[in-house]
Amino acid sequence: MKGISLFIVPKFRVNDDGRLGERNDVQLAGVNHKLGQRGIVNTFLKFGERGECFAELVGQPHQGLAQMFHMMNEARIGVGLGAIMLGTAGYRYSLQYARERKQGRHPDQKDPASPPVAIIEHADVRRMLLQQKSYTEGALGLAMYAAQRVDVQAQDPDPARRREAHLLLELLTPVIKAWSADWCLKANDLAIQVLGGYGYTREYPVEQHWRDNRLNPIHEGANGIQGLDLLGRKVMMDGGAAFKLLLREIAATASAAGSVPALTEHAIALSHCAATVAKTTAVLGAAMARGEVRLALSNASRYLGLVGHLAIAWSWLRQALVAAKATPATAADADFYAGKLAACRYFFVHELPVTELDAQLLCALDATVLDTRPESL
Repeated sequence: MKGISLFIVPKFRVNDDGRLGERNDVQLAGVNHKLGQRGIVNTFLKFGERGECFAELVGQPHQGLAQMFHMMNEARIGVGLGAIMLGTAGYRYSLQYARERKQGRHPDQKDPASPPVAIIEHADVRRMLLQQKSYTEGALGLAMYAAQRVDVQAQDPDPARRREAHLLLELLTPVIKAWSADWCLKANDLAIQVLGGYGYTREYPVEQHWRDNRLNPIHEGANGIQGLDLLGRKVMMDGGAAFKLLLREIAATASAAGSVPALTEHAIALSHCAATVAKTTAVLGAAMARGEVRLALSNASRYLGLVGHLAIAWSWLRQALVAAKATPATAADADFYAGKLAACRYFFVHELPVTELDAQLLCALDATVLDTRPESL
């Protein structure tokens, strides 16, 4: 990657007088026929097949990748938001379907003459809906926080606040991109399951939501690369300044939530998870410092999931603080805030505990993936 320069390649050459000249030596070689997002054309281009391709250098030589990141970092947040929106679309469609579709009865209702209930009455359907809500709305809260940091970084008059916003964005961008792409795709998978057999048919939109979202784990840098970036660069840069700042922000939220009786349990769990992630990061950092770079980074995707779950739990506790203190004006408002508290509880009780297993595996410096020979696969 070092030494790459950035160029713009025009379709036509431009004469010195500004008029279009002959066509440049760049050709369309083909169109990718994609699984999803078919409305966005994706092509193969060939440059210089005749040895006559001309391009204009953008900026300074050998600085191309750094220049691309001016665009790419915010684009990665955009990819995360795209994944969240597709996950949200699937969630809302499956929620409406579950409220309308009547099938089956409760396990303790044996009377065959009793009317069937809407499938949202079944616990396992509510479980799938809560999962979707906890993934999509938790990720949305984190992405909105990052979007606000983009504004602070660009506009705040205080240089210290701009610096802090920059550090947080450096750390959170790969998480927002990759965690959202992975788990909001899972939300789309659950939406299909809620619809049952109908979910797999094109008469209903949830299968297209899944197909469209499947691109996002590889869009603007594959999720595995995001994991390598997070662990190999972002958490360690500047002596861990960005990571320490994130832990400080998380601690402040946990402290505020600790004084709210309904959220005390979650505040304790968030603090415990933050300490676990800090310990895990120190173990992996020490391994890299002594030269075991390949080993430390071999499970970087797992590390991104660990940090991602911590960040989403933090996002949910921030939302729950608002919901717990709110004074609903209408019944709909009351339902909205109750839903936030329910989804927050679901994430903390059902999802956050998986971080313990991730941390154990990472701290053990498990080498299963690294040691498996390519010939054995």
